[in-house]
Amino acid sequence: MPDLTSTEIAGRIEDLYGAPLTDLEAHAQDRPPGMLAALLGMHHELALAERSISFHRDRLVRLVQPERPIGGHEVSHVLDCARRLAEAVAVRDAHGKATADVLRSLHRAPAPQDQAPAQTPVVPAVPAPATPSAPSR
Repeated sequence: MPDLTSTEIAGRIEDLYGAPLTDLEAHAQDRPPGMLAALLGMHHELALAERSISFHRDRLVRLVQPERPIGGHEVSHVLDCARRLAEAVAVRDAHGKATADVLRSLHRAPAPQDQAPAQTPVVPAVPAPATPSAPSR
């Protein structure tokens, strides 16, 4: 399975839980931590890594424009930006793979049937035998 983007992960979470991501986030805040909270956290980290990749890629492009001279001061910025870009890619890849693996292992439970469950016949209790009372004095 290829790495999934945060948008694809969000769609899979919505499909799994049958509600929009914003509703699921509100719902998860009212509950103790569980699978939904974990998936939403993984999605958040993946989206953050994608934004970081975009930011650092754009910054790196600006730093190495052909008409811009690169001196000693600029080299440190280029190297720092490249390092941060590589870190963001590693985070994105790790979160994307882990989240996709978890989502692949989960399945939506079938909706309960509209019919009421079959009633079992009620069997009357057998009366207990009367216990003899103690002789009175």
